[in-house]
Amino acid sequence: MRNWDESFWTLPHKCPSMSKSLINILTFPFAGFNFPMSTTSTSSAEQVAGNGDLLTEIFLRTPVKPLLRFRSVSKRWLSFISDPHFCHRHARRSSASVSGVLLGLPNSNFDFISFDEKKASEPPLRSLDFIGDPLGVKVLQVCNGLLCCSTVRSLGTSRNYYICNLATRRFSVLPPPCSSGGRDTVFGINLAFDPSKSPYYSVICVRSCEVSISHYQIEIYSSGTGDWRLSGKPFRAPFDMVFYDGVFWNGAVHWISPSGASLYFGIDEGRIETMPPPPPGPGGWGKRRIRHFGESGGHLHIIEIYGPRTTQFVVYEMERDYSNWGVRFSVDLDKVIAAFPEITQNYLDAHDLYYYAYNVLCLIRGGGGNEEDFSLLLQIRGKIICYNIKDGSFKNVYDVAHGNPPALPRVKASSLIGCLEAYPYMETLTCV
Repeated sequence: MRNWDESFWTLPHKCPSMSKSLINILTFPFAGFNFPMSTTSTSSAEQVAGNGDLLTEIFLRTPVKPLLRFRSVSKRWLSFISDPHFCHRHARRSSASVSGVLLGLPNSNFDFISFDEKKASEPPLRSLDFIGDPLGVKVLQVCNGLLCCSTVRSLGTSRNYYICNLATRRFSVLPPPCSSGGRDTVFGINLAFDPSKSPYYSVICVRSCEVSISHYQIEIYSSGTGDWRLSGKPFRAPFDMVFYDGVFWNGAVHWISPSGASLYFGIDEGRIETMPPPPPGPGGWGKRRIRHFGESGGHLHIIEIYGPRTTQFVVYEMERDYSNWGVRFSVDLDKVIAAFPEITQNYLDAHDLYYYAYNVLCLIRGGGGNEEDFSLLLQIRGKIICYNIKDGSFKNVYDVAHGNPPALPRVKASSLIGCLEAYPYMETLTCV
């Protein structure tokens, strides 16, 4: 049995509100068990807190946000909750559900759309100023609670790369990639992290190589070793492959190109493989427009639009064996347009490709813990709409011009379509 700090017992006098929530968490998970405890909640909490093994089981079932507050109870609790082994056990046990969407605003700040309608939630962070980069930083990717960002590049300066934990606001600086001393061009930096399998994350760098301008080389950074290593031989890829916007899913990083080619890199296997493209729509690949490519709820999705009827499209889902893209949903936004006529561009012809002004910010599966929910976040003029794919319902969840802080202090909301970024947010204790 561990001997916990005496500061726990003085907590009711220092912070009554934290003490009350702490006692509830310590006693509620085991309320149905007949432990030999006294009838008072304080006495029960004392007995639970004095049992190290029991307290561990309770902490493993406690959400991240309360655990971050409990680190201030005592030095011993701080050390316990910050222990990498405990953090990994907690990440594996806790459900990786998306609690909301972090909005990247044009002024480099953030706002937050919570999936919990019962309570308003403050953004987990307003900016990345805590990193302290004098040139500023920009977000590259978010993967299972971790964020990859880089220096906003300035002429004559090198770019730094950072990995941040959004919940704990802790970050690490990556050593420079490129084994050739920085002379190569970096085409993409992609974050890969699966807390259910490993406490360590990987960063995949796609860079140029000396073979030819059409060949690329992959380097991998592992947080377990703390360094970069070459992976495989140089490989060929189409000139328009979007390496800077890869998606981690199924143990691999995936890339697509507007011309239809698709590749993925299996991290454990260290091989580049070809991924089948979605079926071509009317008009062939020339009319292809990708509106969304991403992972949600353990599945890889893509949304493509063909022709002028941009309000009707298909959500494809990749089979886990990479055999094909299957049709997951067919979407018709005509009712959304009827409710929000500002989506239409009145000064354009109805058959123009840009007649309907909206942007697919992200596709969320299982938002708020309900794995059966599929929702699209759509940005229109001045608003963000949440559209439920399964039942066709929709609602306004965010006013762009009246965000907190305002997204558009001096810019018209209509000019921002395509200028907002949405990052699925989930909490984790993972060490970076």
